[in-house]
Amino acid sequence: MARITRQLAARTAVGTLTTAGAAGVLALGYATAIERNAFTLRKVTLPVLPPRVPALRVLHISDIHMTPGQKLKQAWLQQLDQLEPDLVINTGDNLSHTRGVPYVVQALGGLLSRPGVFVFGSNDYFGPRRKNPLKYFKKDHKRVYGDPLPWQDLRAAFTERGWLDATHARRELEIANVRVSIAGVDDPHIERDRYDAISGNADARTQLRIGLTHSPEPRVLDRFAEDGYDLVLAGHTHGGQLCLPGVGALVTNCGIDRSRVKGASRWGSHMYLHVSAGIGTSPFAPARFFCRPEATLLTLVSRTDREDSGASSASVSQSAASVR
Repeated sequence: MARITRQLAARTAVGTLTTAGAAGVLALGYATAIERNAFTLRKVTLPVLPPRVPALRVLHISDIHMTPGQKLKQAWLQQLDQLEPDLVINTGDNLSHTRGVPYVVQALGGLLSRPGVFVFGSNDYFGPRRKNPLKYFKKDHKRVYGDPLPWQDLRAAFTERGWLDATHARRELEIANVRVSIAGVDDPHIERDRYDAISGNADARTQLRIGLTHSPEPRVLDRFAEDGYDLVLAGHTHGGQLCLPGVGALVTNCGIDRSRVKGASRWGSHMYLHVSAGIGTSPFAPARFFCRPEATLLTLVSRTDREDSGASSASVSQSAASVR
C-alpha cells in the first residue's frame, strides 16, 4: 500500500510540474508574440491649467526602442498623427539598433510636423545589452553600456523638423493659445542629469509649466516640484513590463515606488507626474505581461477654484483604447 501511495504521489507531482510548465510556455508565448504587439492608446485627463484656460491635448510617447524589422510598431506609430494633438512630448529611449534612426523618423511621420519637445534616455546613447533579469531588483547594480547609438543623427532629425530639445534647457511655446514653459534634464538613470542648469522658479507668466525627464528619479522630481512645475512627464519604467494580476509591477527600475510605475499620480502638493509604460522593449527581453505597450493622450484642463485654493486634490481620469 505504501508503495502504491508513493507511486501516486510521484505521478501527481509530475503531472503538476507538467501543467505548470505548459502554463509557463503559454504565458511566455502570449507575452512575446501577442501582448508586446498589443499597442494601446491610454487617455488621461489632468486638471493642471488655470481657470478659464482652454484644454490642451498632449501626446506623450516614450521608450520606442526601435529596431529596423518592427513593422507592426512602425505602422501603429504612424496612426498616432490621426489624433491631431496640440503638442507631442517624447521622453526618450527611441533606439535599440544602430540603424534605428530612419525607422523612428518614418514611424513618427506627421507627428514631426506638429509642435514637439523631447529629451533622450540611455537607449538613445547606448545600445541595450543582455543582462541577468535579477539585476533589476538591485537599484545600485553596476551599469554596463552597450555600443554607442547615433543619437546625434536622431537629434538632428528631430530638430530639423521643428521639435525642440529640452535637455538642460528651458523652452517657451504658445500652443493652442496656451503659454507653455518646458524644461528638461538628461537621463538620471545613467547620471547625466544636471538640474542646476535649469534650476530656479518656473516662469510664473506662463499658464502651464512642464518638466521632462526620461527616468522619474525622486531627486529630480523633487527639484521640479520645488521650482513650481505643474506636470512632469517621464518614461523608462516600461510600466514594470512583466506584471502579475492583483500585484502589478514587481520592479520600477528606478527610485519611484511601484504604485507610480505607470500612469498619473500626484507628486507633492501641487505637481502631477505622468509615467508612460512605453511602446517597446529591449530586444533581449521582448515580452510584456499584463502591461500593454502604450502611448498616452493627455487632455490638460483647468483646475477648479477649489483646487487652486488647496482645499482638495484633483481626481485623474484614465482609460485605455485602440487607435482607429
